[in-house]
Amino acid sequence: METGGLSETKPATPEVQHIADQVKAEFERREDRTFDIFQAIEYRTQVVAGTNYFIKSYTGYAHLRVFQALPQEKQGPSLVRYQTGKTRDDPLDYF
Repeated sequence: METGGLSETKPATPEVQHIADQVKAEFERREDRTFDIFQAIEYRTQVVAGTNYFIKSYTGYAHLRVFQALPQEKQGPSLVRYQTGKTRDDPLDYF
C-alpha cells in the first residue's frame, strides 16, 4: 500500500477493537446516547502523518474514521468523523 492509499478491508483485530473502545465515549457524546454493543467488525487503514483507521462498528452499523498519531506524538486515537445508518454490507470507503 502506498502512503495516502487505503488498505484492503480486513477483519477487525483486538488492536482495532481497542482503538474503537478508546473513541466510544466521544462517539456516544456526539450521538447523545449510549451503546451496549460497540464491536469493531472490519477495518481499513490509510497511512498519513500517523494512521487513519476506517472502522465498521456494530452499533446499529456505523463507520468510524479514527486518527492515530505517530508514536512519538504520545497521543491517543481521536474520532475524526463517523457515518451512521450503515448496513453490514456497506463498503468501508474514504469519508
